Amino acid sequence: MDLGCGNVPLFGLYRRFVSETVCVDWGNTLHKNEFLDLECDLTQPLPFTASEFDTLILSDVLEHIPEPAPLWTEMARVLRKGGHLIMNVPFFYPLHEQPHDYYRYSEFALRRFVQSAGLVPVELVATGGVAEVLTDILAKTVVGLPLAGRPSAAFLQWLTSVFIKTAPGRALSARTAPRFPFGYFLVARKA
Repeated sequence: MDLGCGNVPLFGLYRRFVSETVCVDWGNTLHKNEFLDLECDLTQPLPFTASEFDTLILSDVLEHIPEPAPLWTEMARVLRKGGHLIMNVPFFYPLHEQPHDYYRYSEFALRRFVQSAGLVPVELVATGGVAEVLTDILAKTVVGLPLAGRPSAAFLQWLTSVFIKTAPGRALSARTAPRFPFGYFLVARKA
């Protein structure tokens, strides 16, 4: 199940690994899509039976949930034993989908949610680092400038993507991500 699926941007990455997908989002999303299987409010109990899914995806959604603990309980409930929750959250990132942008989570908050839900962390990785964070802030600042805004933002993002593929760029990202994460990637398993 892809929770808070939006326009299903990750489908191309996971489609060959799944036999069936259920795409769920709420009615107020800014990302209307033709792939939505079920409209439901993630702040309410999920309309699925216990242990119904072997994989849950929650990508850039948790920051939009005003009371996240009940969602963690529900995700653990609908996840099969041995199933996985795959998620990512932003950390150093501008406000978005206002007024429904409530939190930024550290690795410590994520570990606490995983434990409280009775899940087991498999992987928790800080993503990005200083170069990615600074580029994102700068690109999102200049993109609105007349004429040169979009090309300048695209050039900054391209330049950073080239840099972080080099040995010094990879080293800078790896060294600075724990302290200045762009976001976090998490995999947790239901024991």
